[in-house]
Amino acid sequence: MYRQFQLVIILTFLSILAVAQQPRKIKLIQADIMAYNKALGEGVQRIIGNAIFEHDGAYLYCDSAHLNDATNSMKAYSRVHIKSSDTLNLYGDSLYYSGDTKIAEVFDNVKLIDNKTVLTTDKLVFDRNTGIAFYLTGGHIVNEQNTLDSKRGYYHTNSKDFFFREDVVLVNPDYVMNCDTLQYNTQSKISWFRGPTTIKGEETDIYAENGWYNTITDISEFNENARVKNGDQVLTGDSLYYERKNGYGQAFRNIQVTDTVQNIIVTGQYALYDKTQGYTLITIKPEALFIEESDTLFMHADSLWATFDSAQKTKEVFAYYHTKFFRTDIQGMADSLIYSFADSTMRMHGDPVLWTDENQMTSDTIHIISGNEEIKELYLLNNAFIISSDTLGTGYNQIKGRNMTGYFTENELYRIDVEGNSETIYYVREEDGTLTGINKAFASNMSIRLKDRKIKQIVYIQKPTAVLHPEGELGAAELLLKNFRWLDDKRPMKREDIFVW
Repeated sequence: MYRQFQLVIILTFLSILAVAQQPRKIKLIQADIMAYNKALGEGVQRIIGNAIFEHDGAYLYCDSAHLNDATNSMKAYSRVHIKSSDTLNLYGDSLYYSGDTKIAEVFDNVKLIDNKTVLTTDKLVFDRNTGIAFYLTGGHIVNEQNTLDSKRGYYHTNSKDFFFREDVVLVNPDYVMNCDTLQYNTQSKISWFRGPTTIKGEETDIYAENGWYNTITDISEFNENARVKNGDQVLTGDSLYYERKNGYGQAFRNIQVTDTVQNIIVTGQYALYDKTQGYTLITIKPEALFIEESDTLFMHADSLWATFDSAQKTKEVFAYYHTKFFRTDIQGMADSLIYSFADSTMRMHGDPVLWTDENQMTSDTIHIISGNEEIKELYLLNNAFIISSDTLGTGYNQIKGRNMTGYFTENELYRIDVEGNSETIYYVREEDGTLTGINKAFASNMSIRLKDRKIKQIVYIQKPTAVLHPEGELGAAELLLKNFRWLDDKRPMKREDIFVW
């Protein structure tokens, strides 16, 4: 008896469940005229004038309709309106709706309004089961200040997410975004994109193939071949974080900053960009390339900074700590370095060393002035010292003084003026290389002439004292001026050496 009772309960529950799962019928709430026309098909009613239907919580309005009770479906015509919730309204010229599947197909002059979002298209399919509406023939969306067009689109009415495909164009008063695939949330105003994407603003152009953009805060993150262009500067990296309103950005891994006007490329593994403060910082194995038609100077330091003006034109490049640079005709190292584009001057600080041809130059501070891709003048300020190895390698030619000025032609040093406490040690040789003697001289000032990278004449100015010593007369200590340092092992002989301190 108990088992029979149990069976009855189960069958009753299943029957109730089956009834509950059966599709609800489309109900006619009101109309001016309801008629039956056999020509329309068996069981089809013709509804005319101010028609209102209800189905599973949604209301449908139209001027006329064909209601098929047998298939639980209907066709609606003229001023079609579906009200699916308090915020969601769908309009069109005609519609086909199935009560069994709860899928509506709306045709011509279609408009979907959900809060402040308006979607217009020629044909829209709305699945009330999933809350997803989609179009495949092109759509236009307006959401406050943003408008968006695409060939295909999917709108999740529950989560307020749009998914767009093919020829996607998002227009904002400050920029235009073009991409292949875009997800946009109408509440958070955040866009997620994939595929080749460009964002063009009045001053900033952005490219990436993956990332997101917050249209309210103008904060974004770009990945995969990411690039930000501001004026003449282009920043690229594996990943970019950018605050458009603040002009602040960070870049990570495989960084490259390019200035197309000044012909500079700076690379590294981390970059910080601040438009308001007017600088870019690059660290983690940074390298700067100063590109010229004849040659390129390669520079490395622990950190590289570039400052720029309001037009995004680079003004100065700063290199801090363990700075080294290489070019085929000149090499150098210092604790820090500043290059100014206004006067084409490089300023080296903190135990600087400069090499040109066979010459090693040191002082407390070194200034190099260039122009037209050539070195024009060189200033060694305080404790100036120039050393070159004797042609046969038996000793060192040396010039020492308080300050020195070097003059160049076609990047070759041809004259050196020494000011204050001038001293020289110079190996005098005949044309065939025979050593005549070792000239050791002192004077207040000197002017030295060079030709073919060799000293040809020394003019001693004010209180000169010069003695030509025969070979072997001077001891080892006397052959070196005070504070002599030969740093040839530090000299970068190729590009890769700038990373070796």
